[in-house]
Amino acid sequence: MAKKGKRYSKGLESIDRDKSYDLAEALGALLGLPKAGFDETVELCVNLGVDPKHADQMVRGAIVLPNGTGKTSRILVFAKGEKEKEAQAAGADFVGGDDLAAKIRDEGWLDFDRVIATPDMMGVVGRLGKVLGPRGLMPNPKLGTVTMDVGRAVAEQKSGKVEYRVEKNGVIHVPIGKTSFTGDQLLGNAVALIEALVKAKPAASKGTYMKKITVTTTMGPGLRVDPSTVPDAPSVAA
Repeated sequence: MAKKGKRYSKGLESIDRDKSYDLAEALGALLGLPKAGFDETVELCVNLGVDPKHADQMVRGAIVLPNGTGKTSRILVFAKGEKEKEAQAAGADFVGGDDLAAKIRDEGWLDFDRVIATPDMMGVVGRLGKVLGPRGLMPNPKLGTVTMDVGRAVAEQKSGKVEYRVEKNGVIHVPIGKTSFTGDQLLGNAVALIEALVKAKPAASKGTYMKKITVTTTMGPGLRVDPSTVPDAPSVAA
């Protein structure tokens, strides 16, 4: 195991790893830790009481965080005709069809963070499944990335839309901002995400749904959050 640095060790001195923090308190404590040499990502980790091996217990979706993510995503849109113009007007970074597919397939080009496609272009995009799928870049109608409303989809991605999907171990990891954010901005994003997860609770999930919530930064320690302290989400521990 790699040895932790002095900054990490100093950060540990100012927090209580055995305490379950109030959500706002935990985020404030993270922002009070010694800073790294870059703007770290703040991440929310949630252990869910689901078994993703069963399709009826899968938790997956997307949400536009009210305060954005602090990152500007590069958006690739597969569209043609008027929809191509619509995507360009909305601020898409790359728009095209067979030409972009060939660039991805033949040149290994992957200089983008999100992919959006109109339904009529999925024949082209589908052939890129082996490249885009493992990287989590494949457009999906359930996530709003296969749509005729490409203008709206691009705007949402640019304004801070994040996707969440439960992993095999029942955990969801989602970025909720940067250490340059204020505590209120991070809190607003965290609450919005948790509310989305509560609404996405599968009917087949039994017992405690949100077993554990942790907030952490890229280079810092994780802080455990008491689920009952999440504002406006009283059913979070249901």
